[in-house]
Amino acid sequence: MKIRVFVSLREGVLDPQGKAVGHALDSLGFKGLGDVRISRVIDIEAPQGTTEAEGLKLGEAMAKRLLANEVIEDYRVETSA
Repeated sequence: MKIRVFVSLREGVLDPQGKAVGHALDSLGFKGLGDVRISRVIDIEAPQGTTEAEGLKLGEAMAKRLLANEVIEDYRVETSA
């Protein structure tokens, strides 16, 4: 089973990397784009025999302890076979 954790900056938190990418896209001719935000995805292979519920719980624990800074970031956890 794979655990996938999506981490993104919260609304209202400045994203300088997103701003830089937005400016670069504009200079490449992609005009009229709105706000550009950068997020990250972490893929983790769960131990063999992990159930979906256990995988979600494990992903949640990893996100809270290491993968996301809950002061400025939101996260979402998904699992797949």
